Amino acid sequence: MTNTLLVADIWSSLGIELEEYAFSINTVWVLISSALVYFMQAGFALVEAGFTRQKNTSNILFKNLMDYVIGTVAFWAIGFGIMFGSKNGFWGGIDLFTQNTYRSDMPDMAFLIFQTVFAATSATIVSGAMAERTKFNAYLMYSAAISLLIYPVSGHWAWGGGWLSQMNVPFHDFAGSSVVHMVGGMAAMMGALTLGPRIGKYDKNGKANAIPGHSMSLATLGVFILWIGWFGFNPGSQLAAAGTVNANAISLIFVTTNIAAAGGSIATMFFVWLKDGKPTLSMTLNGALAGLVAVTAGCDVVSPGGALIIGLLAGILVVISVELFDKIIKIDDPVGAISVHGICGAFGTLMVGFFSTTQGLLYGNGGALLKSQLTGIITIAAWALASSFVLFRLLKLLNGLRVEKRIEEEGLDIYEHGESAYNN
Repeated sequence: MTNTLLVADIWSSLGIELEEYAFSINTVWVLISSALVYFMQAGFALVEAGFTRQKNTSNILFKNLMDYVIGTVAFWAIGFGIMFGSKNGFWGGIDLFTQNTYRSDMPDMAFLIFQTVFAATSATIVSGAMAERTKFNAYLMYSAAISLLIYPVSGHWAWGGGWLSQMNVPFHDFAGSSVVHMVGGMAAMMGALTLGPRIGKYDKNGKANAIPGHSMSLATLGVFILWIGWFGFNPGSQLAAAGTVNANAISLIFVTTNIAAAGGSIATMFFVWLKDGKPTLSMTLNGALAGLVAVTAGCDVVSPGGALIIGLLAGILVVISVELFDKIIKIDDPVGAISVHGICGAFGTLMVGFFSTTQGLLYGNGGALLKSQLTGIITIAAWALASSFVLFRLLKLLNGLRVEKRIEEEGLDIYEHGESAYNN
């Protein structure tokens, strides 16, 4: 008697069919993964707090908390229906407070919480790029808008049965290099551009000045937490664990996710070492995140070797991108969110067209998937840029985005919240 039949007999004797057993296992896996992705909020909070100045720590931590709190309600009330409804290829429709049925393979509420933590991730990416100069009330309005509309619309195109998933060769973004990370990165770019740089970031000649963060310990702990959370983010996107196929799939995804992060760290460390004469922890931390972001789109279809190459390339790309935005384009991004999530998210999505072992160009399968990947990247980025541009301009016009000069110079913690993160 095989093990499978033995298990079936045991559960049948308890009045539980094997299908119900698989249903339960898959549901528990999705809920555990949801908890891991939720834990990433702590990682983002610590990375952003560590990379910014002590006087703004409470403000950063508060924004990361409220991204999740506001996103939870907004996505449940409206965003989920827009993303997963079936009205048409561009718009899912309105399902107030998520009343309809969406899944047969797990409870709808399990799928809702898993997608909620993803929506919150996309929203929280922006807080780092807009750090140290943004009004708290304006940021809350942005946070609601991205979970209500910006993220769900393009998410529907790729994951909700929308037009990107209906192409002859469907756009492939397994866990969200573009759908989650690039959307957040593009919104971060528009937010930082609308705000302008922090006081003292550029001198009168336009030369960029370094503004060091206050705690590499917090930033490093944050990256470790994010790395752990990614083991829910990527393998959890399989949405199932029962059975040999799913077990093999999530095992591969664990490995490709981990190897890409390691590759990003290695490439960044050596690239900076060769370029500047010293390896730096701060940039290497972003290298790890760059590898994680880049492999997220194709973690299910690339080999471990392909994941390593993607991570290595992303680790170099993130250094070039950070310096490009900082010194040439002159968009002040205190934590490198635009480069890590926006640029490396787009890059990783594109790399699926090369490294997919089933349809990739490097495996002799032509360029059809690569064209689909380009189409998805361009259209999702265009939507994120255009919608966030309108949003931030409206907020600037109606409410004002930026705090007053005195508040920025003395710190947002006391003036915005009446409390400091550190009471010496």
